[in-house]
Amino acid sequence: MKQSILVVNCGSSSLKLALFNGKEEKLASAIAERLNEQDAFARIDGSDRPVPLPGSATHKQALEALVKAFQEWELMPEAPTAVGHRVVHGGETFREAVLINNDVVEAINQCADLAPLHNPVNITGIEATRKLFPGTPQTAVFDTAYHQTLEPHAYLYALPEAYYRDWGVRRYGFHGTSHHFMVNEAARLLGKTPATTSVVSAHLGNGCSITAIKDGISVDTSMGLTPLEGLMMGTRSGDIDPGVFDYLNSQGMTLADIHKLLNHNSGLLGVSGKTNDMRTLCELADQGHKPSAIAIDIFCFRLAKYVAAMMVSLSQLDALVFTGGIGENSVRVREKTLNHLKLFGFAGNAELNKHNGSHSDGRIDAADSRYPVLVIPTNEELVIAREAGRLASSH
Repeated sequence: MKQSILVVNCGSSSLKLALFNGKEEKLASAIAERLNEQDAFARIDGSDRPVPLPGSATHKQALEALVKAFQEWELMPEAPTAVGHRVVHGGETFREAVLINNDVVEAINQCADLAPLHNPVNITGIEATRKLFPGTPQTAVFDTAYHQTLEPHAYLYALPEAYYRDWGVRRYGFHGTSHHFMVNEAARLLGKTPATTSVVSAHLGNGCSITAIKDGISVDTSMGLTPLEGLMMGTRSGDIDPGVFDYLNSQGMTLADIHKLLNHNSGLLGVSGKTNDMRTLCELADQGHKPSAIAIDIFCFRLAKYVAAMMVSLSQLDALVFTGGIGENSVRVREKTLNHLKLFGFAGNAELNKHNGSHSDGRIDAADSRYPVLVIPTNEELVIAREAGRLASSH
């Protein structure tokens, strides 16, 4: 039987599916958005034909509808040979991808307080596919697992030890599948092995994180207990003075108000007052919209500061890597960020940067740059498919 691997990614209000064959080729993909809202919709990529959903469709209903469409359109056999799930938070329980059983589901549920918007819907996706494909091996791949190699000096907060011991308050990091993929791809492009490759990997999308990877291992990362810490993002503030919480509360804002502000109404959207889309921000900045220009400047300045900070954890640097929707496509963000890093010896090539590195095996650094600079498209779905296929074959 031909191998087919279904990748399931349940977000807080969205669902993405991807189907791969045994040769790591993507056969089909689909998305459902605005779930649990009246205008929820779903579509299969490359088709104008809608996938009907019930009103205010849940993740379970969207998953069932998209799987049914895959099968009816003969994109997928009755049952895939393996299913891989993206799970946002594995706490300290999971250091690697695992085959799913009832104990694993319960352990994921126990981490739900650390990712209340994601782990519950991740479990929903797992339970739905286990019912749809009861005989199919299913794998959980964790955003946090890759960062479980951090040492205590990198993951502990400067708080009394009891908060870590009793409540698990520490830095966990996210986007682990993307950062892991980056070091492997960087090693391939540089003619090295992952175990001898050290990079600073910047995953820049609506969510943004940066990771120091030493000899293939994560040694520091910007996100913390939650994905709010670190870089400025599309709608998240990133690092902020904790005293801001008390001050905003004294001004009458509730905890829920502050949570919504910092997670959903800040970052590029909050500063610009317009949008969290970097392409639109660049267009607005070119038209003279100062808040959009300032948003871009803050984003790049803080990114550059984090690049410098990540270098502290490395004994050598083989490359700075840009990835994610912004990292892969924003010429301006890369140029501005590298300009802030001239003291460290970084220098970009304007022509190579203009083409997003596509003309030079990902390289966008100038000939006199102290370090290589790469643009590498991320492929988290492929990482999940690989892990699911690997574990299913040993099932």
